[in-house]
Formats: sequence, C-alpha cells, structure tokens
Amino acid sequence: MKMKLLSYIAGILGLGVAIALVAHQGWGEIAAAINHAGWPLLWLLPFHALPLLFDVIGWRALLAPRDPHHRATLPFLFWVAAVREGSNRLLPVANIGGEIIGIRLVKWRGIGGAAVAASIIMEVLLTLVNQYLFTALGIILLVELTRSISAFSTVISALAASLPLPVFLIILLRHGKVFSRLEMFAEKMLGGRSKLTELIDGANLDLEIRAQYSRPLRLIVACGWQFIGYVVGSFETWLALHLLGYPISIWDAIAMEAVTQALRHIIFVVPAGIGVQEGGLVLFGNIIGLPPEASVALSLVKRMREIGFGVPALISWQWAEARRLYTSTSGAGRSPTSREPEL
Repeated sequence: MKMKLLSYIAGILGLGVAIALVAHQGWGEIAAAINHAGWPLLWLLPFHALPLLFDVIGWRALLAPRDPHHRATLPFLFWVAAVREGSNRLLPVANIGGEIIGIRLVKWRGIGGAAVAASIIMEVLLTLVNQYLFTALGIILLVELTRSISAFSTVISALAASLPLPVFLIILLRHGKVFSRLEMFAEKMLGGRSKLTELIDGANLDLEIRAQYSRPLRLIVACGWQFIGYVVGSFETWLALHLLGYPISIWDAIAMEAVTQALRHIIFVVPAGIGVQEGGLVLFGNIIGLPPEASVALSLVKRMREIGFGVPALISWQWAEARRLYTSTSGAGRSPTSREPEL
C-alpha cells in the first residue's frame, strides 16, 4: 500500500517536472520540431519491433529447455513481451506488473508456472546486468565525445552505489531458497496453505532458478541478445532526432539513450519514468550540444511511440482475456490448452 502511494506521489511529481520542462522551453518551438518531422515519425512504431524482437529471442533461449515442443513460439512471446512492456511503461505497476502478466500469459500455453517465472526472473536479472554494461558504454562514449568525466560523476556515483544490489540478487537467487522462504512466511502469516502460497510454489521456483544457473551458455546467449537489443534500440533516438531536424551521430544517440535509461532504472519508482526521461534527455542532450527544445521534443516523440506501440498491445491482451473468460464460462468442455489464444 505504501509502495503504491509512493508510486502515485512520484508520478505526480514527475508529471509536474515534465509539464514544467515543456512550459519552460516553450510549446511553440517543440511543436514546430514535431510538425517538421510530420508523418515519417510513424516509422518509429515498426522500428521498435526490432529491439523488442532481440529481447524475445534472448527470452526464448532461457525458456526453451522447458518448452521443447515450441508451444511458446517467437510470435507468441513477442506479443507477450509487448504486453509486458506496455504494462510497465503505461500502467502504474512500478515496472513489475508487466512481468506478472507475462507469467500468466505464457502459462496459457501449458508451460509450468515455475519454469515461466524462473525464465522471467532470470531475464530481469540479465536486464540489470545489461543495464550496467550499456550505461558503462554510454558513459565511455560521452567522456570520449566531451573529454570530460566530471559532468557524469553523479550518474557514475549512483550506479556504483547501486551495484551491490544486483550482485546481491545474483548470489541470493543462486544460493538462497528465496521463494521457499517467502512461501513459508506467507503460510505463517495466513495460517496455512492458501491460493497465494500455491501461486508462489516456492520450492519448484527455486529449483527452476537453479536450473537456469546451471545453463551458463544460455545465460550468455540471452545476455548477448539483450545487449544487441539495447544498442539497436538507440537508433530510435538517432532516427527521431534526424526527423525532428536535429541530426546527431550514432555514437551520440547510443550515449544519450544509455545514460537516460540508467536514470529511469535508478528512479524506477516513478511510473513510466515520467519527468525522469524528460529531465535526463535535457541534461545529457545539453552535454552533446542538443538544444533543450529538441530534447523535450524527442522525449514527447518517444512517449507517442510508447503509447502507439503499447496501447494496441494492452487492448489485445484484454481481448485475449475476455475471449478466454468467455470460452471457459461457456462450458464448451475444451481443454485449457485448446482455449489459448492463437496469435
């Protein structure tokens, strides 16, 4: 409850920052840049499918040993990944609700919940690792481009301070019985077995996570695909700024994307990173010589792409849920597997 309240407060503050930045830079100049780009900005929608596909290939590598019959195909996982991303970016779920939705959707294909949850937990862990690698690449590029390291001391300090957390998580998940203990705690709190403790399925989940650690080659492959996705995703910044009339180099685009995403992850409590993304782009854009109005216009264009890509995914998810509910209540007597949506 406190986390939810904090998320709402952070969201309101972030929205205030975003509105203040737009007002300060002047809507006229920002709108002029967006009008200059025009309809070609719609190319950002299909382009976003490319980095997302790389992430999905990495996820598939983690899930494959528990899905030898390919029930969760790449197109299906791509759809689930789009729903996960849309939920985390557009809904107030603190960047975790999308993962829970993803587990539910993949289970529709008849794959064990513990195996699916373990693949997503490991994928999120690898995302943390890649976030540090990608941010390090961005800082190196910015230092090389600006010949100054002092401007990035705050980001470097924040990342260094937060580094023990992913290291701790990696060790804890590898050697600790995290979810078994969580299940035992829930049983004590609730006075015995319940739907919640059955949902956690702690012992099986811990075993599946250890099984993921026992396949280091797959972890490296998944990590590699994710990193490629990060780098390719930077081209969205490069393309958008070219269309807006503020061309920058690919190296500038990678650097801006890396440090801005790092800020969004550090201040993850703000829903959709609203205000954080805008402030980060203005701050780091200024370092590479990008006018503030161009950075704010870029951020708004990114928001438009998130909405344009995420809303259809969320609508399709609701449609799939409604269809599944309808078929289950219609009493058609079909097996759970046959009721899954075909995508």
